Amino acid sequence: MQIKLNHKIIKEALTIRAVEEKFLSLFSEGKLNGTVHTCVGQEFSAIAFAGQLKKKDFIFSNHRCHGHYIAFTGDVRGLLAELLGKVSGTCGGIGSSQHLCKDNFYSNGIQGGIVPVAAGYALGNKLKENGAIGIVFIGDGTLGEGALYETLNIISKWEIPLLIVCENNFYAQSTPQSVNLAGNIMARPEAFGIRTFKGNTDDPELLMKDAKEAIDYVRNETKPSFFLVDTYRLNPHSKGDDDRDIEEIKKYRESDFLETFSRDHSSYFNNYLEVINKQVDDMVNAILKEGELPIEAYYHTVTQTNSEEWTKIEPVNKRQVELLNTFFKEEIIASKNLVFLGEDVLSPYGGAFKVAKDLSVMSPTRVFSTPISEAAIMGISNGLALNGFKPFAEIMFGDFTTLAFDQIINHAAKFHHMYNKLVTCPVVVRTPMGGRRGYGPTHSQTLDKFLIGIDNTKTVAINTFFDPAIVYRSILKEEHPVIVIENKTDYGKKILHHPARNFINEMNGDEYPVVRIRPAVSLPTITIVAYGGMADLVNSILADIFSSTDHKPELIVPSLISHLPIDTIITSVTQTEKLLVIEEGSAYAGIGSELISAVIEKIDFKIKVKRIAAYPVPIPSVKTLEHIVLPDRERIIQEIKEHFN
Repeated sequence: MQIKLNHKIIKEALTIRAVEEKFLSLFSEGKLNGTVHTCVGQEFSAIAFAGQLKKKDFIFSNHRCHGHYIAFTGDVRGLLAELLGKVSGTCGGIGSSQHLCKDNFYSNGIQGGIVPVAAGYALGNKLKENGAIGIVFIGDGTLGEGALYETLNIISKWEIPLLIVCENNFYAQSTPQSVNLAGNIMARPEAFGIRTFKGNTDDPELLMKDAKEAIDYVRNETKPSFFLVDTYRLNPHSKGDDDRDIEEIKKYRESDFLETFSRDHSSYFNNYLEVINKQVDDMVNAILKEGELPIEAYYHTVTQTNSEEWTKIEPVNKRQVELLNTFFKEEIIASKNLVFLGEDVLSPYGGAFKVAKDLSVMSPTRVFSTPISEAAIMGISNGLALNGFKPFAEIMFGDFTTLAFDQIINHAAKFHHMYNKLVTCPVVVRTPMGGRRGYGPTHSQTLDKFLIGIDNTKTVAINTFFDPAIVYRSILKEEHPVIVIENKTDYGKKILHHPARNFINEMNGDEYPVVRIRPAVSLPTITIVAYGGMADLVNSILADIFSSTDHKPELIVPSLISHLPIDTIITSVTQTEKLLVIEEGSAYAGIGSELISAVIEKIDFKIKVKRIAAYPVPIPSVKTLEHIVLPDRERIIQEIKEHFN
């Protein structure tokens, strides 16, 4: 075989292969954590693309990321230490094989999920006008993921400078491509008007040339492209799960470039490999003597305290939606890193509930009206957040957050810790929850209980007792994800629009204030906790509760529902010895359950407790049934009578 390829590139490929083979050996010895996905046979794809980027560029990779990482960063030692679980590893041993982060390189093992994140990161570079581009590596198995197609549509329409490299090794784990994949791979990006390229790892020199052409196209034209690389992995999907035909593997191994090079140029091959193997062995021997990350460096308990300073709340003669719109108008001008995304948010429409009214007129380059693509909306927002922006993603209805859960849970919430605190992801998700508008089962749910337990994520519920800008100013300072629940029936209400007679309305000094509505001239005899839209309803019947049950209610309204104000509530129940939690979601495993458990854990006296919640069925559209399914005045008063008398 006549070798035209630069020997430096051959040595890079041999280094990647040597490291991968070492990982398999270490796995067999029980020295690795978890599993390992090697790219043996696919090395030249990594070098052709990752190896030809500029330092200012970025890469998002997948579970089979080691070759991409080495080709882009050159950090062999950090990779070895990471998989060996040592503190000197790229991410301190936390991420191991699939979750790497260094110098604009990111990887995650969720198939398809990295594509919209990469698109958001690339969009950030376009907004910065810094000339940087990015590559996201996917496999042919990822072609089954819907987030990919949502993203293809958006990057084409918005002309986002992102190169998608599809490494087609013809198998999704152990399943042949012919079983799972319909149609033509190239037809997929072409359907979105995206320029396509194709190559293979059999001819590394030509692949290097074609890859450079694709990279230059994305950079010079500021447009996306798609490159299909036909390749073949010579080793199993991970360690030993390989059902492929032995003769097929043998055929590909014999034609593999490095295998051919080893036969035709054995002297060069052996000399190169001897040096590389010694370097790898020496690094491994040194790394094995190192320590692992202590728990104190990874996690520590955060003690939450609530302010005991209370100030009187005054009514504001503006509707909640007007105040929200005013906040975003001010911040879209004042904060150059704020980006607003969502469906139908462009003027003159301004979003389904008009929170975005006129924003796109004031800042047309940082307000993006998206297709109906919740996974991509959230993923692009995550990428923008990683790239230094403060994105506000509007999900039109709270019910639709389920379509974005992967991006919230497996990406936004995990980036900071799984990358050993090297990055933050200050993304904000806004969404209207709740019923009472007759929208029916898929547009009326209250899904708050699914959101409050997401690690490293704050969930906030605004209310009608104070200007929501107070909450949003605190959110602007957050470094980690925040989910904001806006009750759709509250949008049209003015702040403190019906203060209860003979009650004092006050809020404390927390960044996410707690509201307390207490009897004006006597001590309370029952503590009620409600939040969001339900708090407004409860506030409207406080006098009725007193007149119908003889209980004097004190209403506590938290804003930060993922970190409930337990001490404030305990102060109240110490006086009342009765605790009622009312929520619009269903009761089982709900916010009331968490709140009551937390209170009981901290007190040493008996109290009576009760939860009132929606019945555990979809919210019906017909209003007579909707009012029955959701807690209303009559049910609340009746259940207080039955349980607390």
